[in-house]
Formats: sequence, C-alpha cells, structure tokens
Amino acid sequence: MPDWNDIFTEAGKVFNKPHPDMERIAKIFLQKEFNKILDLGCGSGRHLIYFSKIGFDIYGLDASPKALEISREWLKSEGKNCDLKLHRIEEKFPYEDEYFDAIISIQVIHHNLLKDILFTIKEMERVLKPNGLIYVTFPLFGVGSRLEGWDLKEIEKGTYVPQTGPEEGLAHHFFTQEEIYETFGSFKITELYIDKTKNRALLAEKNI
Repeated sequence: MPDWNDIFTEAGKVFNKPHPDMERIAKIFLQKEFNKILDLGCGSGRHLIYFSKIGFDIYGLDASPKALEISREWLKSEGKNCDLKLHRIEEKFPYEDEYFDAIISIQVIHHNLLKDILFTIKEMERVLKPNGLIYVTFPLFGVGSRLEGWDLKEIEKGTYVPQTGPEEGLAHHFFTQEEIYETFGSFKITELYIDKTKNRALLAEKNI
C-alpha cells in the first residue's frame, strides 16, 4: 500500500505543468495586489515554479520529504527559492494568523477523513488574511470522474479508499455540492465548477 512519498519516489515530479486554470487565478491575485501565497500540498513544485516566475512570494507545504526534495531541486534549476515546510495538513499549520493573501490547494485536501478535512479548512481560514482567497480542487464521484472504474471501498460516509490503481490505499473524500457549502461556510464561494481535468474547482473569499 503506497503513500505519497512512495509515489513521488517512484514517479518523480508526477505533474510537470500547472493546473490549466492557474493563469486565470494568478491574474485574479495580481488584480487584487496579492503577493504572499501558500501552495497547500505543493507536491513536487509545479505551482511553486509557476508563481515564483511571475514574481509572487509563494510558500510550499507538503507531508512528503521526497516531494519537497524534488521541489528544491526544480526551484534551484530555475534560479528560484521558496520557503518549504515538511508538515501534515491535519496538524496546525506552522504559520501565524492572517499570514497569507491567498491559498491554492490542487487535489490535496480530500485525501483524509472528514474530521481531518474540517480541521484543515479551519487552518486555511486561520492563516488567511480577511478577504483573502482560496482556490481548491477535489475529485468528482461517479460517472465522468477520473476515478471511474477504481475499486473503491467506503470507510465512512463519502470517504473511500481505492483498492487498486495509482492511489491504492489513499483516502478520498467526495464532497456533495451541499457539503461543500457547509464545510466552507466561513468563506464566500464565488465560483464552483467542473474544471478541464474533470475535477471540482472552488474559488472562495474569506468572510470578515
């Protein structure tokens, strides 16, 4: 049963290109004169590279030592440097209150039990400045999902563990639309849609 460190050790970067909506999201950040961005679950660094090249002060947090090792090497090869931290998202983030202008988290926060996801969302709210933005993506369930055909075992309501496939053994929580509005209740949701990667995408502003 692999974990993310095993996956990055075997596959390397895993992703080489930024999420297809990231150019648009970066423009929104620039329009709002945001600078300090957190990539929550930064993996091997594709968005660290993207945002640092534009000129943002971007920070990366991930639980995989191998992913952060790859990120550091990639950043160095591009002549960039970021503040990277080895940390689990279900534990209190190592940042002060209201530290970031925005948070991005691509296909990360759903990899947990719901109680841990709720804690992660509270921490996102804590470290985000008033009127700060979050851009989060997570998978769809059922027909059309990229997980369609995986042998999923339900371990709690809405949370499944694939028994086969590249993410075998890793928890996946599938949010219903109603649940999204409940769990992100401390944010004003401005966009909720299916992105080009066939995942849900959420853009939301922290309520004052």
